Amino acid sequence: MIRSAILPLPYSEPLVADHGRLRLFSGSANVPLSQEVSRYLGIDLGPMVRKRFADGEIYIQIQESIRGCDVYLIQPCCYPVNDNLMELLIMIDACKRASARQITAVIPYYGYARADRKTAGRESITAKLVANLITEAGASRILAMDLHSAQIQGYFDIPVDHVYGSPVILDYLISKQLPDLVVVSPDVGGVARARAFAKKLNDAPLAIIDKRRQAHNVAEVLNVIGDVKGKTAVLVDDMIDTAGTISEGARLLRREGARQVYACATHAVFSPPAIERLSSGLLEEVIVTNTIPIVPEKQFDQLKVLSVANLVGETIWRIHEDSSVSSMFR
Repeated sequence: MIRSAILPLPYSEPLVADHGRLRLFSGSANVPLSQEVSRYLGIDLGPMVRKRFADGEIYIQIQESIRGCDVYLIQPCCYPVNDNLMELLIMIDACKRASARQITAVIPYYGYARADRKTAGRESITAKLVANLITEAGASRILAMDLHSAQIQGYFDIPVDHVYGSPVILDYLISKQLPDLVVVSPDVGGVARARAFAKKLNDAPLAIIDKRRQAHNVAEVLNVIGDVKGKTAVLVDDMIDTAGTISEGARLLRREGARQVYACATHAVFSPPAIERLSSGLLEEVIVTNTIPIVPEKQFDQLKVLSVANLVGETIWRIHEDSSVSSMFR
């Protein structure tokens, strides 16, 4: 039997927050998640007018006084990425001009994160560009979840609280009591993430898929490093986009004798043809969180969506109270 190796987090019951200077606002990208966070904190989402001009320009107006308040803006930069990012920037600017004391951009999914370094000549490092935009707009602090690469924290010249969706996924996996677990990294770059994941599962063995990426969103899987024969393989990644890496990895694990294959990721980007690949029968279950809203047409039988609202809410409360965030994950 696997025991949870995670420190129990004190977010099983909603907080009764002292409203004080804490204000919470939601962008349009993931209103259901924002509503769950507000229920956990025990405060209402702030009133805000959000509309578009005839040419598509976004208009934001905060409809209550936030002078001297600590404002938290919840807005993942998911599809449509450019619109949601621009909305976040305008929300930050509106709060800055309304004399908010501190503005924290709560970004459950940080877009443009995959271009985090130059791998060829004349490329843009968009992860740094977006960091600059958010900082210049007036954000005082960033709260992000499962950044594509940890070094993105260093692209900001303001404090960054980087939290993880893994405790929610781990608790779910532990509750299933899966036998003969082996944690699989879908590529060499994800080994650190998979190793940390395996450690929380009673030091489960680790396997690595040797992958070569021929182009963006195109992956060629070569072989498995490690023993998966007769075992329950759990593929762990930060996001699933077109699901090429996950589906090819699952196919290879089946060929290598894995008895069952599960896929876990924090961010369900699910760009076409992800749904066809994930629902093809290669995977027993695809476990994701609700950092990105999953519309009905992107749902399928094998999909399991877990909520990170309590985790985000607890983090916001700890930031507001100047208490430790990292202790939640020890």
